[in-house]
Amino acid sequence: MSVGVLALQGDVPEHLKAVEAGAGARRVVPVRRPADLAQVRALFLPGGESTTIARLLHDSGLWEPLGTRIREGLPVLGTCAGLILLAQRLERARSGRDPPTLGVLDVVVRRNDYGAQTESFEEPIRVDGLDGGPFPGVFIRAPRILSVGPAATPFAWRGEEIVGVRERRVWGLAFHPELSDDLRLHRKFLTETVGPG
Repeated sequence: MSVGVLALQGDVPEHLKAVEAGAGARRVVPVRRPADLAQVRALFLPGGESTTIARLLHDSGLWEPLGTRIREGLPVLGTCAGLILLAQRLERARSGRDPPTLGVLDVVVRRNDYGAQTESFEEPIRVDGLDGGPFPGVFIRAPRILSVGPAATPFAWRGEEIVGVRERRVWGLAFHPELSDDLRLHRKFLTETVGPG
C-alpha cells in the first residue's frame, strides 16, 4: 500500500519525513503529477503558500483528478495551506488574494488569521481519541476555522477554539503536526482512514 505527500511546494521534506516515520509498512510517494496520485491510497496536503500550491495543482494537471479522487473517498489530511485548499469556502483574507478551493470539507476558513510569520507560536492541542496527552500544535501564518458545517465534525481544539475538523475521510488541521517530533496524528489518520499498516 502507498500513501502520498503532495510535493509541489511548502514543507514537503518535513511531511515526507513524518509520514515515512509514521507510515508503518506503507510506501510513501511524493505526488507531483496525476500518475503519482493514481498510485496512492491516502494523501497528505502540506503547509506552504496556498495560492502557489493551487496554481501548481492546476499547472501539473492534478487539480481535477485530485478533486475527483477525494469525492470518491480518497483519505486526505491537509495541514495549514492544505486545510485552506480543502475548505468549502474561504472568508476573504485581510491581505493577499485567496486561492480557489476544492470544496470538500464543510468549513469556512480565513487564511493567515493568526498573524504574520513573526507571530508564529506553539501551543498544546487537545485531540479527541489521541492517547498520550496534548499534541504540540505549531501555528505558522495559520488559517482560522471560522465555522463548521453540519457535514463536518471538530476533533481538535486550542483551548475552546476549533483547530481540527474531519468530514468522513477528509481531515483538516490549522496547525503543522509535521513540524513536531510527534507522529501520533499521522498514525491516527492512517489507522482510522486506511487501516493498520
